[in-house]
This record gives sequence, structure tokens and C-alpha cells, in this order.
Amino acid sequence: MNVGDRIFFDFDKYNVRADQRGQVEKWAAWLKRNPSVRVTIEGHADERGTREYNLGLGERRANSVKDALVASGIDAGRLTTVSYGKERPAVLGSNEAAWAQNRRGVLVVN
Repeated sequence: MNVGDRIFFDFDKYNVRADQRGQVEKWAAWLKRNPSVRVTIEGHADERGTREYNLGLGERRANSVKDALVASGIDAGRLTTVSYGKERPAVLGSNEAAWAQNRRGVLVVN
């Protein structure tokens, strides 16, 4: 696993996409091999929408990833979540290519 690995979400959605589940499964397998590690799951949004809305959306995204990891057998006590909404874009730009990269969940090792 690489620190800062990420998964991506569809516009205005927070469910883990089918094409992203493999990444979550890799995270779960890595966490099982490293039982003392704790991680923070960051939820991010693109620039569209209000600050408040995107903070809530980022929170739902982070919690969705957390729920998927817990469903894979990871102890919830090892997982924390935080939402940055649209405050920390990975890519600058006001186009679909940039927005798609900014709608993400990021796993950060504590």
C-alpha cells in the first residue's frame, strides 16, 4: 500500500463504486497484515456546491469507505474519518477531468 492511496467517486455520490472496490479490498488486506496500524480516511469533493454541502458529502464519502473496510473485517477503532470538502483539491481546474480527480477518498496512515 502507498500512503495516500485513493479511490474515486461519481458526481454527488458517496457509495464506493464497483470499479473502486478492488482498491478498498487491497487496503483491507494490507490493514489485516499490519494490525497495529491506524489510518485516517479523508473525504474530498470537487469545487461545485457550497462549502457546507461539500463538507457533508466528504464526510459521507469517508464514512462509506470506513464502512466498507469494517465490512471486510477491519476494527472500526483503527479507522478515523475527516472531511475536507472542496478545501484540498488534488488537481486545480474547473473541468470534468479535474473534478473527477477531486471526488475522492484518501487513506492516510497515522
